[in-house]
Amino acid sequence: MNTPVLPAPESPRRGRLACVGLGMTLGSHLTPLARSHIEQADVVFAGLSDGVVELWLERMHPDVRSLQPYYAKGKSRMKTYREWVELMMTEVRAGKRVCGVFYGHPGIFAWSPHKAIEMARAEGYEAHMEPGISAEDCLYADLGIDPGRYGCQHFEASQLLFYERRIDPAGYLVLWQVGLVGDRSLVRFQTGSAYRELLVELLGRDYPLDHPVIVYRAATLPIDQPRIRRLRLSELAQAPLTPEETVVLPPAYALKANVAMHARLEALDELDTASALA
Repeated sequence: MNTPVLPAPESPRRGRLACVGLGMTLGSHLTPLARSHIEQADVVFAGLSDGVVELWLERMHPDVRSLQPYYAKGKSRMKTYREWVELMMTEVRAGKRVCGVFYGHPGIFAWSPHKAIEMARAEGYEAHMEPGISAEDCLYADLGIDPGRYGCQHFEASQLLFYERRIDPAGYLVLWQVGLVGDRSLVRFQTGSAYRELLVELLGRDYPLDHPVIVYRAATLPIDQPRIRRLRLSELAQAPLTPEETVVLPPAYALKANVAMHARLEALDELDTASALA
């Protein structure tokens, strides 16, 4: 008598994580692949600060959970970000397909996506980051900057105060989160003009105080225009700034030729020419 062969029980579905970027301008910057991750997820976590954007996201998925309520006055942002990671990982461990949605590029000025992906992979889950159009991408387009022409340095503004960093004033300098410069508490969402005065003092070592400064914010709605203000470095401390605005300092000096290196390159060129003729 033959014993019937029973089908093998289905293995439980493993959870997986995708962190995707919406881009900066609502609807316009979402890539087909990012949309696919959102639509195919079991649960979507939204790290977005705009209720309009969350409502738009809910049109793509029935289970969108906002991460914004985890912010609180007097609460460290790092504690909030760790809670975000745990929320996403709880659902991944439950075997669900999880999608975390963030502004711009999910890996730029965003601690939680990097940490969640690192943790998911360490625990053996599939995890993926899908890039998006970032504020930096929009900045280059809106301000007409080619970072390859003179070079371009990017700093989170507080790093210039907390650490000894070397600035090259012959290239572009892009400073992020100037509205939060000097905050060591991770509790505040803005610092005042006295903190920016320290930044201006530091920048004054490499730039004249009448050097032009651009304050920039990318458009977030299709009907919006990018916000661009031009002022002098000496005016930066007293200028109203939000954490979302970025400060750009154009080159202050012409590129200086490296005469010694030019001579060595010329010697190499001559050797190459001689070898080709031999």
